[in-house]
Amino acid sequence: MDATRKEAPAIGIDLGTTYSCVAVWKHGRVEIIPNEQGNRTTPSTVAFVDEERLIGEGAKNQVAMNPANTIFDAKRLIGRRFSDFKVQADMKLWPFKVTSGSGDKPKIIVSYKGQKKKFSAEEISSMILEKMKETAEAYLGKVVKEAVVTVPAYFNDSQRQATKDAGTIAGLNVLSIINEPTAAALAYGLRKDDITEKVTVLVFDLGGGTFDVSILVISKEGAFDVKAVGGDTHLGGEDFDNSMVDHCVREFKRKWKKDLRKNPKALGRLRVACENAKRVLSSTTHTSIELDYLHDGIDFSMKFTRAKFEELNMDSFSKCIQIVENCLNDANIEKSSVAEIVLVGGSTRIPKVQQMLQELFDRKGLCKSVNPDEAVAYGAAVMAAKLSGVDDKSLQDLLLSEVTPLSLGIETTGKEMNVLIPRNTTIPTKASKLFYTNADNQYSINIKVYQGERAKSTDNYLLGNFKISGIPRARKGVPQINETLEIDADGILTVTAEILSTGKKEKLVITNKKGSLSKEEIEKMVKDGEKYKTEDQEYKKRMDAHNELDDCLYHMRNKIKEYKVTKLSLQSGSLKIMEKAIADTTKWLEKNHVAPVQKLQSKKVSLQSVCRPLI
Repeated sequence: MDATRKEAPAIGIDLGTTYSCVAVWKHGRVEIIPNEQGNRTTPSTVAFVDEERLIGEGAKNQVAMNPANTIFDAKRLIGRRFSDFKVQADMKLWPFKVTSGSGDKPKIIVSYKGQKKKFSAEEISSMILEKMKETAEAYLGKVVKEAVVTVPAYFNDSQRQATKDAGTIAGLNVLSIINEPTAAALAYGLRKDDITEKVTVLVFDLGGGTFDVSILVISKEGAFDVKAVGGDTHLGGEDFDNSMVDHCVREFKRKWKKDLRKNPKALGRLRVACENAKRVLSSTTHTSIELDYLHDGIDFSMKFTRAKFEELNMDSFSKCIQIVENCLNDANIEKSSVAEIVLVGGSTRIPKVQQMLQELFDRKGLCKSVNPDEAVAYGAAVMAAKLSGVDDKSLQDLLLSEVTPLSLGIETTGKEMNVLIPRNTTIPTKASKLFYTNADNQYSINIKVYQGERAKSTDNYLLGNFKISGIPRARKGVPQINETLEIDADGILTVTAEILSTGKKEKLVITNKKGSLSKEEIEKMVKDGEKYKTEDQEYKKRMDAHNELDDCLYHMRNKIKEYKVTKLSLQSGSLKIMEKAIADTTKWLEKNHVAPVQKLQSKKVSLQSVCRPLI
C-alpha cells in the first residue's frame, strides 16, 4: 500500500493513566501530534460540567472545583472487577463515585444535565481515545479510522480486550494492542544507527498509574526480541501523589483536629497542589504547599522537602527495583549484559528513582535520548505504519516478537493452578500435559483455563472453561486426557483436550473475549458516544452564537459611548431606540443562556438592524 494514499494514515495512541499522546508516520518519520493548546500530551481526564462535557486540558483545569464529576484514572479501572481489592482501595481516594454494575463491572457515577449518569471505564477511555483521534484528524485534515493502541506489558487478557473495546467505541479499528515498553524500545531502536550486531536493552517504564519493565534484544537487522516482562499495573505517579496527600491530611488533622477527607473540593485542591509539588521536587530539594481557605476557613501551609517525599514513597521505589531484578532473573540475563537502560514515563524524572536504578546497575548511565512522555506513542505510530502497509524501507525489516506477560494453566484437583505456559514464554508457543481422572468411572472432565501467578487457581483470572465427555469407564487415574494450550502470533489462545484411548477431541478458542463487552453493549456505547459528541457540538455552536451576540452588544455599547463623547450628529430619538434595544437584548441574554442557536442569531440580526447607524 502506498504511503501517499488518500485516506488518513493509521495513528499510534499511548493511552496513559494520567496523560495520553498521539503520533503518526508521515514523510518517512514519526511526528508527535500537538493538541489544540499546542501541547504534545493531553490529560486523560473527562469532566461533566453543567451543560458541557470537557476532555483533556479543560477537564483537568477545573478538577479542583468539580471533583465529583471529573473522572481520571479510568485506566486503573479498565478490565477489572468492582470487587478487586485494588479498585476498592482506589475508591477511598477518588472524589467521584464508583458502583458495581452487571457482572461485577465497575460503573462511574456522575451528575450531567441534571441527571445521574453511569459510565464504564471503557466508555471514559473511549472519550479520551476519541479526543486523540480528533486531535490527529485536525492535524492531518482527514478522517482517521485505524490505530495501534498501547497497554502496560503486565495487563491481562481482560484489560487488553477492554482497551480494544474502548477503541471500537471511539470509532477506531484497532489494528493491534501492543505493550508500552516494547513500543518505547521501537522508538529507541529506530533512532539508533550504531547497533552493530545485537544490543540488550532494558526499558524502565514508570508512568502515572502503571509500572513496566521489559528486556529486549535488538538486532541491526530490525528484530525486536522481547526476553522478559515484569511490572505492576497499579504503581505510578498517582500513588506518589496519594502518599503526599495522605501526609498532608494527617498533618491537617493533627494541627486543626479536622478531617479533610470529608471535603471533596478541599481534597481536590490539595491533590493538585501535591502533584505540582512533586514535579517541583524533581528539580529542587524543597518547596511548599500554600492553600488559602482550604477547609472551614483555615489556610494550609506546609514545607515539603525532597527527602520527605522520598521517605513517603521509598517502599514503592524499592518495589520497582525488585521487579527489575526479578525480570533480569526471568530473562536469565546478567546486569553487565544490559547495554542500555531506557527511561520511559514521567515518573522516571524523579531523582531517587534514577539514583536507585543506577546503583543497581553499578553506576551505569541511563539512556535519555528518547522523550519519556512521547516514546510510547512514537513506537505505536511505527507499528501502525507497519501494520497498515506503509511502504517504507525502514519499516520493511521490522520484526517484533512478544512474550506472555502472565502464566497460563489448567485447574486441577484442590483448585491447584497447573502451569503449562510459564510467563515470559515467547509467542507463538504450544504446550501439552497429560491429566488423569480423579474418580472411578468418571465420564467427563470440566476444564478451566486460568491466567496468573498464584498457586490457587481461583486467585488467578479465569479465561474460559469447557467440558469433554465420553471417557471410557475405568478406575480413577487410568484414562489419560492430553490437554494442549497454544497461543498464536496474535495472542489467540486455543485449548484442546483429547481422550487418548478414543481419540475424541474438544476445543476452546479464547480470543480475549471473556469479560469483554458484548456486541450489543458496544453498539449501544457507540451510539451513546455519538450522542454525546453531537451534544458537545451543539453546545459549542450555542456558545459561539451566545458569544457573538455578547460581542455585538459590547461593540454597540462602546459605539454609543463614542457618539456621546464626540457629540457627532445622531438624532436623539434614534439614540434612545438603540440604547433601549441594547438594554433589552442584554437583559434577555442574561436570562437565556441556553437559548437555541437560531434564536441567538435572530437577536443579533435584530440588534444590528436597529443599531445600523452605529455599524
